[in-house]
Amino acid sequence: LNGDDVSSKLKILTSLCFNSFLNNNIHVEGISNIDKEDIINANLLGYKIKLLGCSELINNKIYQRVHPTLIKKSSYVAGIEGVLNAVITEGDPVGQSIIQGEGAGPQATTSALVSDICSILRGNIKFPFSISNKKRKKLQFKNISERFFSAYLRFEVTDKSGVLSNITNIFSKSKVSIKRLIQNPNKKKGTSSIVIVTHASKDKSYSKIVNQIDKKSYIIKKSKLIRIDDN
Repeated sequence: LNGDDVSSKLKILTSLCFNSFLNNNIHVEGISNIDKEDIINANLLGYKIKLLGCSELINNKIYQRVHPTLIKKSSYVAGIEGVLNAVITEGDPVGQSIIQGEGAGPQATTSALVSDICSILRGNIKFPFSISNKKRKKLQFKNISERFFSAYLRFEVTDKSGVLSNITNIFSKSKVSIKRLIQNPNKKKGTSSIVIVTHASKDKSYSKIVNQIDKKSYIIKKSKLIRIDDN
């Protein structure tokens, strides 16, 4: 639920993919804050919510991140359900390759353990990360604050005049462009749910916006931020 399992797996996969050393510079968010309303909103917008681990090598810098992500319902990853896991690698010019299989359960775990034990008994001892430490690269690991993402944000507010304009003004001052806005008022409770989908902006801009808006007196509960992957 807190993303630690995906984080551990991603750090190992990063090392294998890029011949790098293990590094703890990784952004981690779990799914414990995702609720039914977020799932309903995602569905209305044409998305599913999945917990993804992504590692990217850009200009010799590695960005590692684990977080809930809105992905298109038509995408391959949207169909991964239950105990199934998928690993997608993408490179230039080879494109995408996908490996899918069970990531949990007695059969998958037993298979991995027996395979390792048989390998050791045969004396087939290899480097744990395929190559010697001397050949692994000392690459830079960067946080994701400067990376660009589209995002879904949900604000639960008191339904009164000026709230929506105040929120959109904060977005404007942070230079974050709004792509879509949905407002769902609850007249009985005097509250409103405001959902905003953005164009791609720097990740640190979203953190700044959420921190500012959460301090406002009209906020009923902590705001939601879920990044979007439209690939």
